[in-house]
Amino acid sequence: MKLLKTIRDIDLGFESPDPDLYIEREASRAIVFDENNNIALLYSLKDNCHKLPGGGVEEGEDIKQALNREMMEEVGCQITDVKELGIIEEYRNKDSLHQVSHCFIAKLEGKKGEPEFTQSERKAGFQLVWLSLDDAIKTLDSEKMTEFYRMKFMVTRDLLLLNEAKAYLNTYQ
Repeated sequence: MKLLKTIRDIDLGFESPDPDLYIEREASRAIVFDENNNIALLYSLKDNCHKLPGGGVEEGEDIKQALNREMMEEVGCQITDVKELGIIEEYRNKDSLHQVSHCFIAKLEGKKGEPEFTQSERKAGFQLVWLSLDDAIKTLDSEKMTEFYRMKFMVTRDLLLLNEAKAYLNTYQ
């Protein structure tokens, strides 16, 4: 899978020194289209911010297994027609985190289900919303000025992915 972008603190206006050691984290996330060509986004009431569904690869999982598990948990559905979009790498110095997100485009398989959010996601007030790709881009674009460190990385990453997906779809459809 090709590297789409590496995001560092300095790219987002933060001047944090490099940590002595980064925690390594692999993640899987997807832009999932429904039958109406809307995509799934997660809204966090606590953070007043949207993000793409996906998350960390757990021990014993590969990237695709993590992707399928995350889609069941956060979107409540199976996915099909999975295509590689690319990788986004993040170096979050304040969190001592190096995250590699493997990103995909997929279609909803069957009917929409109900997410099975984790306790921390429920505590953050996660809600699943479905928006057109253009509206999702506008929504995240309006949130990119957040001052919250973690959110700034997530919004920047996911906005890059949405724009990459739009370019991909314009090329292959």
